[in-house]
Amino acid sequence: MDLGLKDRVYVVTGATRGLGNAAARELVADGAKVVVTGRDEERVAAAAAELGPNAVGVAVDNADAEAPARLVAAARDAFGGFDGILVSVGGPPAGFAADNTDEQWQSAFESVFLGAVRLARAAAAELDEGGVIGFVLSASVHEPIPGLTISNGLRPGLAGFAKSLADEVGPRGIRVVGLLPARIDTDRVRELDGLSADPEATRAAHEARIPLRRYGAPEEFGRTAAFLLSPAASYLTGIMLPVDGGSRHGF
Repeated sequence: MDLGLKDRVYVVTGATRGLGNAAARELVADGAKVVVTGRDEERVAAAAAELGPNAVGVAVDNADAEAPARLVAAARDAFGGFDGILVSVGGPPAGFAADNTDEQWQSAFESVFLGAVRLARAAAAELDEGGVIGFVLSASVHEPIPGLTISNGLRPGLAGFAKSLADEVGPRGIRVVGLLPARIDTDRVRELDGLSADPEATRAAHEARIPLRRYGAPEEFGRTAAFLLSPAASYLTGIMLPVDGGSRHGF
């Protein structure tokens, strides 16, 4: 299936590893051009080099108020256009309500929530008809995940913002979509499993509750993201798509 991605230009934040990187890989594989970002300059440069000539890297922090303008400018300067953005950011610290500090909440709010809002607003101001704004969120949008209290607090609010934005920019032909990953086999998920006394048993227990009986592969998430960002998904907006192997049983 031709997704219509050839020569379209996307910004993908948090793309040096994990889900952001998986999405960037699939976009490039289908002919798109990408600006990949992350906070570490060396890792950003390495990720862009690995993706090839249709990728450039820009080292920024999503919490930086200047990041949105820099990234849109980088897309236009490098590739002559800007067709969409996928906002991905590393998960905030694990912990329970009694454990997480005010400083952890504030830092996570700046990067996970406010940074994403700024990026989306800037993208909406720059995009033309056919543009798309995507958010990598979490299954916690629908159901809290034990031990991830900060994420549980911020991700659902960001999903609400995304839905509001979809209503506002839809008349201009701009789409807004969200992806809700659950257990995808990334470094982040392995780190979370490793917090338990028996990581192998923890993984087995999670897999037993997933209808497909396995964690998702990053490339499976990446392909889903590439589809939602593509013209092939041109009548999909305001949706929050679980990428979870069937773990969510509600509609």
